[in-house]
Amino acid sequence: MIQVGAHDPMVPYSAQVLRRRRDAPDVFTLEIEPPAGAEAGFTAGQFNMLTVFGVGEAAVSISGDPAREGGIVHTVRAVGEVSRALTQLKRGDTLGLRGPFGVGWPMDALEGKDVVLLAGGIGLAPLRPVIYRLLAERQRYGRVAILYGTRSPADILYRRQVESWRQRLDVDVEVTVDHAEDGWHGHVGVVTTLMSRIAFDPDQTVALLCGPEIMMRFGVQSLGSVGVPDEAIYLSMERNMKCAIGLCGHCQLSTIFVCRDGPVFRYDQVRYLMALGEI
Repeated sequence: MIQVGAHDPMVPYSAQVLRRRRDAPDVFTLEIEPPAGAEAGFTAGQFNMLTVFGVGEAAVSISGDPAREGGIVHTVRAVGEVSRALTQLKRGDTLGLRGPFGVGWPMDALEGKDVVLLAGGIGLAPLRPVIYRLLAERQRYGRVAILYGTRSPADILYRRQVESWRQRLDVDVEVTVDHAEDGWHGHVGVVTTLMSRIAFDPDQTVALLCGPEIMMRFGVQSLGSVGVPDEAIYLSMERNMKCAIGLCGHCQLSTIFVCRDGPVFRYDQVRYLMALGEI
């Protein structure tokens, strides 16, 4: 974790882009040089605040390997002014960085359990650090299943890496798309339909979900229907995060602050919020 010490957590460090890679038509992965004076490191599921000077700041999950030293990796989809500006940064460009912030995925709770990861779209990025850890320490876990759904074959993130995961004999990887294209011979349909294709013990399973909120709602329902208890389901609810330290209130949901108390939450702790249509 970056130790802020006397450094004001609201003041970004100055950092540089080391590498930029296009992962999908509107998605780019940036590798950022750790800022001078800041100690690199993070917990899977945490996020940084990235600033494009003169444009603005946005919360972006860290999507690299927690065990790897060096650059800080972020995968960004161009959906707004700041995220578009981030995806246009090139090698050598300067940006601001604050973080890491937030509560990450419960890696200790996964040990000895069957693990189901349910990712939708760019939701694979916040889960990728978990996958790195699961595969590096495979003997610590039971069955491992990665279920990933996206809009089209062209939108599949980390395609080569996903293909390498699928070639392993000790992990189940299933991919689906909403809309098939010529040459696609894989599954077509929503990501929750993939659960019937994997084997796991519901009583001994921990599930991690990240993606559009409608996907997570149906994912929770599907997991519950096969017997996975609410307290064994975790969601990443990244939304409206502005200050990252619980001061501004933009991300407040009832009594919780997504940036400070999350973005990862156990489902039984936020179940009442997911049931509210206006949330």
